[in-house]
Amino acid sequence: MLDAARIRADFPLLERQEHGRRLVYLDNAATTQKPEAVLTAIADYYRTTNANVHRGAYDLAIRATEAYEAARVTLATFVHAWAPEGVVFTRGTTEALNLVAGSYGRANVRAGDTVVVTAMDHHSNLVPWQMLCQEKGATLRMVEITEDGRLDLADFGRALERRPKIVAFPYVSNSLGTVNPAAALAKLVHAVGGVVVVDGAQSTPHLKVDVQELDCDFYALSGHKMLGPMGSGALVAKPGPTSRGRWVSPPRSPTSSACAPSGSRSTSGRSPRPRLTSSPRSTVSRSTVRATTGRVSCRSPTATSTRTTSPPSSTRTASAFAPGTTAPSR
Repeated sequence: MLDAARIRADFPLLERQEHGRRLVYLDNAATTQKPEAVLTAIADYYRTTNANVHRGAYDLAIRATEAYEAARVTLATFVHAWAPEGVVFTRGTTEALNLVAGSYGRANVRAGDTVVVTAMDHHSNLVPWQMLCQEKGATLRMVEITEDGRLDLADFGRALERRPKIVAFPYVSNSLGTVNPAAALAKLVHAVGGVVVVDGAQSTPHLKVDVQELDCDFYALSGHKMLGPMGSGALVAKPGPTSRGRWVSPPRSPTSSACAPSGSRSTSGRSPRPRLTSSPRSTVSRSTVRATTGRVSCRSPTATSTRTTSPPSSTRTASAFAPGTTAPSR
């Protein structure tokens, strides 16, 4: 049986009183409160390890970089990513989705193409594609939902008849709680040559997520919705055929800079992360995504709507976003 009192004691903020009563917090779909282990890990990092990652050759900077990259490995393991190099840290799902639209989408969507979304999508998985289609002269096709709140699979099939370039949908709806058959949908999309973008903001805290099993091309998630620090999230990308299952750096030349593999060090003490190679079916374009040292350059307008409604978070959480902590066993 779930010991609610023991779990509640793990969250210092829940000891507070509001209006003379014990605080009850139900807005977990927007962001979760932080347990003592996460708060301690954050405080310990700033007390003992804080330095600019990938920017120094001194011991403190090396330890900070190692902690940063260890978090990337932990998160990659947590969602069974293809490789840690495919994990790009963001401020949350919204930024991750904007990153895909502003990089891969902008580089690959052309006039006359179709992008498919669903009527159950959160605005952050709708507005970036809407703006991209307006910019490129592409068509935005919305798949309808049924009266009982499920994705209309017949309409989904009709949308695929146009052989869309990109199809984006939520694994779990933030407003309805509907769990979509993401792996089956991805298979259908790939059969017509499309790229699959999955909004995992609500699924990652609730379900056991295996992005390789889902076979999506991009998966966006928020760390702060599953007990991680505020302003944390990630975009997980699949490697393309041209990279033979791994991410590669472009060749070096006297007139252009190239990224060294993660963990290596240049003579200046800097070691930018490798860029991701593009492919006809998936991955982030090397020339459009600057995923260096966790700092994301996203040129698309950012959707600022806030995720607010969803079933409350389950106890399954990832602590990869807090340096020094480890994700629970699955």
